[in-house]
Amino acid sequence: MQTLTYEFPADRPPARRAHVGVVGSGDLEVLMTPANGAAHVRVRTSVDGFDTVWRTVLERFFARHPVAASFELNDFGATPGVVTLRLRQAIEEGRA
Repeated sequence: MQTLTYEFPADRPPARRAHVGVVGSGDLEVLMTPANGAAHVRVRTSVDGFDTVWRTVLERFFARHPVAASFELNDFGATPGVVTLRLRQAIEEGRA
């Protein structure tokens, strides 16, 4: 089990909290809480050694979607495509 933390510049807080996905084989749970000034991301993953992949996927996502929120990602082997999908679902659910 590995915990990774990241912070990205962001200026668009969502209107409300969101919870999408599940912690299951090949999937990812995302919990999003509105915040100010930055995107704070904590990743808990069952797969060690993918720090660079996580950083790259999250940098790309938050460069396109500067959502100011705290994100908790609970991973059980999700692919980069699933990570991006779940993050998009969370920001969509967080809209008013």
